[in-house]
Amino acid sequence: MKQDSILIVDDDKIILDSLCEFLKLEGYNASGAESYKQAVSQIQKNRFALVITDVNLPDGNGFELLNLIRKNHPQTVVVIITGYGSIESAVEAIKMGAYDYLTKPIVDDELRLTLERALKQQSLLSENQNLKNQLENRYNLENIISQDYKMAKIFDLVEAVADSRSTILMTGRSGTGKSMLARAVHYRSSRKNKPFVEVSCGALPETLLESELFGHTKGSFTGAVADKQGKFVAADGGTIFLDEISSASPALQVKLLRVLQERQLEAVGSNKTITVDTRVIVASNKNMLDEVKYGRFREDLYYRINVITISLPSLDERPSDIPLLADSFMKNFCISHNRVKLGVTDQAMGMLQRYNWPGNVRELENVMERAVLLSKGDYITIEDLPANILSHTGGQKTEDYKKVSLKNALAEPERTIIRDALEANNWNRQLTAESLKVNRTTLYKKMKKYGLEAEAERLGIR
Repeated sequence: MKQDSILIVDDDKIILDSLCEFLKLEGYNASGAESYKQAVSQIQKNRFALVITDVNLPDGNGFELLNLIRKNHPQTVVVIITGYGSIESAVEAIKMGAYDYLTKPIVDDELRLTLERALKQQSLLSENQNLKNQLENRYNLENIISQDYKMAKIFDLVEAVADSRSTILMTGRSGTGKSMLARAVHYRSSRKNKPFVEVSCGALPETLLESELFGHTKGSFTGAVADKQGKFVAADGGTIFLDEISSASPALQVKLLRVLQERQLEAVGSNKTITVDTRVIVASNKNMLDEVKYGRFREDLYYRINVITISLPSLDERPSDIPLLADSFMKNFCISHNRVKLGVTDQAMGMLQRYNWPGNVRELENVMERAVLLSKGDYITIEDLPANILSHTGGQKTEDYKKVSLKNALAEPERTIIRDALEANNWNRQLTAESLKVNRTTLYKKMKKYGLEAEAERLGIR
């Protein structure tokens, strides 16, 4: 039994019954509808791999049904039935998205071949949609793991601006997750079914970057053996993410400014103007104001890309997220590498939380993959961590001792411990006091003593 469900729509009952009987004999799950209204009712109740519909129906036509299916059931393939006198209509239906058309009287062998090809097309559509769904779920905003209040504010900002057309500038150190957040913005928007195109501006030579972004015509430079479509055109209707934007050359910056202002561009070697509807997200791990100040980046382009700014905190600024991320990475790598790990020991987790993570989230991800692969026990221990993490003390070495009073020497470590505890508890004073095993009054006094109360006010925390 082939199990594929097929709906036949035709107001001629003889043809309808004949086709349904033939399809059932062929092993398909066939249903029939004599009108547009009946067809819509069945499509709403059941999932069909294929719909075969006549052009002329008593209460509508096959074109209307085709439009409805294309809009609401994109994984269903449509084949049009037509009489000899309306081939032009059938060709028009193909242009509108029908897979094929059959002419009356319908020949069995022709119908078999059309069904076989159409169902292969439906299988490809379903597979493509499943892949899209997996990609969308992977980069869903809910899958970005954090309990830090700074990231919570960023999530709120993403929710507010995702569906706008405004350009977004993402800043933050390398490895903080700018690319992943850019994808989350895209998949949160109405553009999610259109392309997301990522370009690392720093990874391409200046001579190739312009061609990569805007395309080129055949013969426009040595090695241009054919016309090439640029990334901006490839992302038309969707989103383009330009990473390391600060590395763009002055000439390229001028072209980028025009695209952002007018949504127009020309391919290298061409005079033809192309208009695009592409949402632009840019990112940099450098201080863009410094780049402008020292003349390395155009001021007018900076203010054009700096419509909405998202500053991603480094991992050492969100220590409460380290256990969450480490556990998530461990579970993911256990699945991908077919390993079984029950968790991370407290001692190993303490080392992870004391490390300063210059490579940020990306470095933590790499460390956890290494640990999953090298660990021989049920738990990841300090022996499974790389040497640079084990050698990191997070404090002052004894050979750096200077003549200071014990009170002053202990003040900075105490301030660091209190601040780290506040960060780990999202600056919740009650939870922080409980974790440090002090009463709230003592915590308040020490926060005031070390300037942490003022810092909390600057962060907008009451």
